[in-house]
Amino acid sequence: MNPSTALARVLVDELARCGLAEAVVAPGSRSTPLALALVAHPGIRVHVRIDERSAAFCALGLARASRRAVALVCTSGTAAANFHPAVLEADQSGIPLLLLTADRPPELRGTGANQTVDQIKLFGSAVRMFAEVGTAERLPGMVAYWRSLACRAWAATGPEHPGPVHLNLAFRDPLIPDEPGSGVPWPEPVAGRAGGRAWIERPVPPVEPAPVAAPPVERGVIVCGDGDYDPVPYLALSLATGWPLLAEPTSNARRSEAVSTYRHLLASPRFVAAHEPELVVSVGRPGLSRQLLAYLRRAPRHIVVGDPRSFADPVRTATEVVGALATPAGAAPDTAWSRSWQEAEAAARTAVDALLDREEALSEPRLARDLAAHLPDGALLFAGSSMPIRDLDAAMGARCGARIIGNRGVSGIDGTVSTAIGAALAHRREGGGSGFALLGDLAMLHDQNGLLLGAEEPRPDLAIVVVNNDGGGIFSGLEQAGHPDFERVFGTPHGVSMERVAAVADVPYTRLEWATDLPKTLLGEGIRMIEVRTGRVDSAALRRRLQEAVDRALEA
Repeated sequence: MNPSTALARVLVDELARCGLAEAVVAPGSRSTPLALALVAHPGIRVHVRIDERSAAFCALGLARASRRAVALVCTSGTAAANFHPAVLEADQSGIPLLLLTADRPPELRGTGANQTVDQIKLFGSAVRMFAEVGTAERLPGMVAYWRSLACRAWAATGPEHPGPVHLNLAFRDPLIPDEPGSGVPWPEPVAGRAGGRAWIERPVPPVEPAPVAAPPVERGVIVCGDGDYDPVPYLALSLATGWPLLAEPTSNARRSEAVSTYRHLLASPRFVAAHEPELVVSVGRPGLSRQLLAYLRRAPRHIVVGDPRSFADPVRTATEVVGALATPAGAAPDTAWSRSWQEAEAAARTAVDALLDREEALSEPRLARDLAAHLPDGALLFAGSSMPIRDLDAAMGARCGARIIGNRGVSGIDGTVSTAIGAALAHRREGGGSGFALLGDLAMLHDQNGLLLGAEEPRPDLAIVVVNNDGGGIFSGLEQAGHPDFERVFGTPHGVSMERVAAVADVPYTRLEWATDLPKTLLGEGIRMIEVRTGRVDSAALRRRLQEAVDRALEA
């Protein structure tokens, strides 16, 4: 067995013993040993992508949906650099990724050798651990080194502080396995521990932090931001105290107890002035709306529930950080404070729904509301950045039984198609239902390569709903909209029909116009694209009218 093959096979085997079940490979020459070792392992499902950025975001989606580290493999040079956007998202969102970058051996570095760049600590502080593995040597002790390193790397991806880990592997020729019966025997046994055990076993008993009793105040508010945590304790806290629960869509806490119209309520100066909180309790990463961030600043006391090493406090108003929060003694849910929020929610919900239902043609907010409502139980919805997630936040009603995720760590537009595909693949493998995605046209165009799957690749059940407003719709609601050069610099019209994009990838395509046709249009199997065409100016005007309707309802 040659050294490069030995290193790759031992490393992959040990990672599988640790729990690796999925890997994404971008083709390349220097990474040949890793790619062949992965596809040969019976316990690992391998996905191949021709574009490293697409591969990285596919791995991100797989890891996000499965809550388990996914291996990501590429060759040397700029290939690894294309991983960086997904690595940044994984870092900020706490998603476990195992980056296995192939590299030239040391004697080729700094010599002008082809496809060679400095890959040492390429991802900087975005990774939880970096190791320069070194070239494989035919020496006793190598197997213990590789297997122990694999265990350390796997452990560093989580669960205490989950995130990406980078192993840089230098491979010398030959890069392919020796012919059967040829080659020099390895100087020591390459097998791992008996019984399929990991080289280093790390039983991690779940340690639940001791809950701290919440202050016994009446005017409390619970904010559930983006994150993969159990929302049930916060729903229970809301029910016990009467504190309104303001839940972003990707918190998966927007259930019957939550205030679904909080975005509109907090945009009303009169409502906010009459609802000054004594306490805000936040969990996850809040930050989807300016209104919510502004409201966080109004509370004299802000308790963040989270890991004290890495908690979200975007406006720096936190006064305390606790691992868990318990209901205060003597809590009474039926208070003037809770009734006021409930009445405002009912009035705002009626106003929003009445305005959205007025037109049968699909608007962007109505599409977001109706799509969330029509998701079958067990479904997964991936929400794109910019307006799709914000329209869900503004229009989506309370519901349970579906999981909503998005790339909210860095909130980038890149890699959304690939992330949605990876998430749908993992969701179905984990026993979940159908996958859906709500994306904007620029997000689709930015990651068209994500649709290009080889004939032998696992294919998800994923309906991709694309809102095509011919450009960057989010800017139409911002200060830039009045600038003379707005359309060219911010609007960026492209004139591309999503039907053409679908045709290039040989993906079934449907154009959807009417709200009543949405349920049947969502039916189907495999990857399919549904296009809804809207106007950026009209959509921005509708969002303003929604706020005006809520303001009138609150004054009535």
